[in-house]
Amino acid sequence: MRNRATIPAMNLAVPRPMSLTQFLAWEERQELRYEFDGTRPIAMVGGTRAHAAIQRNLAFALTGRLRGKPCQFFGSDLKIKAAENSCRYPDGIVTCTGGENASTIVSDPVVIFEVLSPSTAANDRIVKAREYQATPSAQRYVMLEQDGVSATVYARAQDGWSVLVLTDNDTLDMPEIGLSIPLAEFYEGLSFETAPAEDNENDPTPPAGA
Repeated sequence: MRNRATIPAMNLAVPRPMSLTQFLAWEERQELRYEFDGTRPIAMVGGTRAHAAIQRNLAFALTGRLRGKPCQFFGSDLKIKAAENSCRYPDGIVTCTGGENASTIVSDPVVIFEVLSPSTAANDRIVKAREYQATPSAQRYVMLEQDGVSATVYARAQDGWSVLVLTDNDTLDMPEIGLSIPLAEFYEGLSFETAPAEDNENDPTPPAGA
């Protein structure tokens, strides 16, 4: 009778989901920044020159216009509490309530900005859009492309988000904070390659009509 080999049972350690409270305590001990998707930390990565330029222009455009008003712009140093159990570091936020000087988290963002990149665009368009939609204070979510003057804007509506696509000659209206800003202003100092014009000189001449 042939002997059968016995394979011992393997004990695989399955990581246990983190709670938001556990994540916040854990992140304080880390040198790098992490986002939290509701179950696990996600390390933040660096951006491109275009990404940094758009962030800079966001700060310039919004900070000056909001001076003396109840709302303030903050960059990506502050994280926000999104939905019920996530933490994100948007590229920019506007909040209209005060907070303690030592606080590191904003729980009531009104406008949220993300600069899209190839590695994060899908997550920004789908996962974060759902999280920000589930954040009651968020009235507008602006996704700025970094390879051209273009933005996708999600605005709060009765049944979720309404969607608007902006291009280079458009203006970003933000009535919830009383501002309207030309989209091109966020791209100041950047140049983009334009598609070459079609060369029709060598096209065959169509036959004359009968």
